[in-house]
Amino acid sequence: MTRTKTPKRAYVETYGCQMNISDGELMQGVLAQDGYEIVASPEEADVVLVNTCAIRKHAEQRVLGRVAQLRGLKRQRPDLLIGVTGCMAQRMGEALVERAPYVDLVMGPDGYRRLPESLAALRERRSAALAGPAGGTDRSGGGRGPQLVVLDLNLGENYQGLEQRRADGPTAWVPIQRGCNHRCTFCIVPYVRGPEKNRPPHEILREIRGLAEKGVTEVTLLGQTVNSYRYDDCAFPDLLRQVARVDGIRRVRFTSPHPNDVTEALVEVMATEDTVCEQLHLPVQAGNNRTLKRMLRRYTVETFLEKVELLRSAIPDIALSTDVIVAFPGETEAEFRDTLALMETVRFDEAFTYKYSPREGTPATRLPQGDFIDPDVAQARLEALIQVSRRIQAEINRSEVGRVEEVLIERTGRRPRQLLGRTRRGKVVVFDGDARRVGEYTRVSLDETTGATFVGTEVDAPVPAGQA
Repeated sequence: MTRTKTPKRAYVETYGCQMNISDGELMQGVLAQDGYEIVASPEEADVVLVNTCAIRKHAEQRVLGRVAQLRGLKRQRPDLLIGVTGCMAQRMGEALVERAPYVDLVMGPDGYRRLPESLAALRERRSAALAGPAGGTDRSGGGRGPQLVVLDLNLGENYQGLEQRRADGPTAWVPIQRGCNHRCTFCIVPYVRGPEKNRPPHEILREIRGLAEKGVTEVTLLGQTVNSYRYDDCAFPDLLRQVARVDGIRRVRFTSPHPNDVTEALVEVMATEDTVCEQLHLPVQAGNNRTLKRMLRRYTVETFLEKVELLRSAIPDIALSTDVIVAFPGETEAEFRDTLALMETVRFDEAFTYKYSPREGTPATRLPQGDFIDPDVAQARLEALIQVSRRIQAEINRSEVGRVEEVLIERTGRRPRQLLGRTRRGKVVVFDGDARRVGEYTRVSLDETTGATFVGTEVDAPVPAGQA
């Protein structure tokens, strides 16, 4: 196939989770390797890719609205290619081009290796259509031109050998796993990303060593159920220990783990390797055993609390965050109250809270219609959960005012001469300083809190990145 040499400018706009952010960087890397210039806005681009999430209906509605906005650009520049990629693209498939006929490319998460070829094929089809006797393509931007849908799930695709195009900075996401072997009844991920696929450990370590050589000092290992990772004889605790000992890496995090794979071996590595941060995101989803069983989470409230105790016994200062869903079909008021009680018992440092969102194709949508919770009741439960979560977070953070913490300066803040960084425990801190210091480590006194964020003051000279 003959590649079109021009145009070669691409813009990738990402919605959703950390895995989507990583996929966006992967697509940028694939395109850059093929000669594309990655630009900062859709107005500068010849190809605009909207990288999507399918976890909740609201996220999909946002994307559809954004794609409709981009249609205006296409009216001005009919040669513009618009693509929708990621989980929503995989879920909606052909229905997406029917709903939005101005979309040229629909590509699921296993298609990115073929992204340059797919774009070249689209351009050739468009050229052929324009050269045809009828002129072919609707140049108003409102109708249908040549389109391409790439939805094959590849059981072997873990993007081995491809490099992400990361933004400059001291932190990096490192995907070690794609897909998921769990079948939680509310979750679309296994159906749009396929089964679990793990990268070879030697490739992961080579990538992290390369990042360290470029000045990255903090890495976050990324996977759908990251701690279920295994490649031949290398289990996740083994990999975590090796990553923790890479020269130049000063902080290691990982997300998102599954509670069932929080083992004594994993906790021992977390507790003994100095570079592994005292912070963990541990999704609980619900605080009632019947609800957890209907969700197919494969643990009970009691076993979840045992995992929390295991972690806090070994790492007393660990900060825990979580995900919680309310109004799962069939959830009674008493069962919802059990979830509030669990929040009070565990006292998470942070919680990401959601109403149940039906996802077509997931088992939960086939539950009896009478089980689905009235929207007003669901909203009231969500608001009650948010209130409890925020109160607990504020109480914990107020109790930490006065602590002095090591902070990695990640970026500038909203105000002039303001810096933003994170502690080892994942707490966000803003304080005054020079923008040129991004990437440095320093010690900061936590002077006050807004409930979620700290305002601090440096207490001694900054510590250069790379020094212990």
